[in-house]
Amino acid sequence: MLSLVVPIFNEEKLIDELVNRTVSAVESFSSDYEVIFVDDGSTDNSLNSLLLHQQKNKRLKVLALSKNFGHQAAYTAGLEFTKGDLVAMMDGDLQDPPEILYDLYQKITNDGFDIVSGKKTGRKGKRNRNFYAFLFHLLFKNIGEIEAMENSGNFSMMTRETVNELLKMKEKVRYLPGLRTFIGFKQGYVEFVRDDRFEGNPKMSFRKLFMLATDAIFSFSKFPLRLCLILGTTGTVVFMLAGIYVLIAKVCGFAITGWSSTLLSIYFLGSIQLVFLGVLGEYIYRNYKESQNRPIYFVRKFYDSCSEK
Repeated sequence: MLSLVVPIFNEEKLIDELVNRTVSAVESFSSDYEVIFVDDGSTDNSLNSLLLHQQKNKRLKVLALSKNFGHQAAYTAGLEFTKGDLVAMMDGDLQDPPEILYDLYQKITNDGFDIVSGKKTGRKGKRNRNFYAFLFHLLFKNIGEIEAMENSGNFSMMTRETVNELLKMKEKVRYLPGLRTFIGFKQGYVEFVRDDRFEGNPKMSFRKLFMLATDAIFSFSKFPLRLCLILGTTGTVVFMLAGIYVLIAKVCGFAITGWSSTLLSIYFLGSIQLVFLGVLGEYIYRNYKESQNRPIYFVRKFYDSCSEK
């Protein structure tokens, strides 16, 4: 059995196209499947549109969350409700082509991989968003403490065993592509070109993309702390040398009068300290979120073919 998790947030304009293409793609290689659409607190007509399709196709299920909990929380909710022997994740904006699911499936069943991720070799759409994504993956590749992310996002397929292991990690600040790579197992990739949105505007604003990027970096890298150490050590050495120079200049009588150098030194050291406090604050905030131990999401209603829960 194949389970497919698709998070949805205010996508009423493309629901029909999404459902038709997704069902057609899945049925091309699997007759036993379920597609779980996770409505992440949509405020438009997305939920009703999904329920209309669910009435026509009982293999479609809709998990309605109580409010918008975010992309990663919606994926987590869907994964915890899956029953399939194979489980796939796919974004609900049709930028992940549903037709690629067949290639992911073939890679697992024929080549013996436990996890197969979609590796983006190119992106259609707005150049500025593509540039931001390129910068993030380039940075994360060099400073992240997990290997072989290979420019992959949420689009993937996994065996039931790996999904069970993935769900054992209960951290509240989540970056699923990183967690998926972190658990290990035999991992493979299928190359594809990420499509532009079929309809509507992107739901992941620049602010949300930035927050997701910081979650990924602070969760899987100690580079920010190490950078603080390097900057602090460099600043200390530089100003120790500058202090020695000032003393020598004072003794020898060619010291430069005025307060410019003093003020610049104070501003420089003060700004470095503020950066350090900001970085430490990010780590402390994430520890605080974990210590609260709040649920990642709340379910308003689960619509399946048999009952409403």
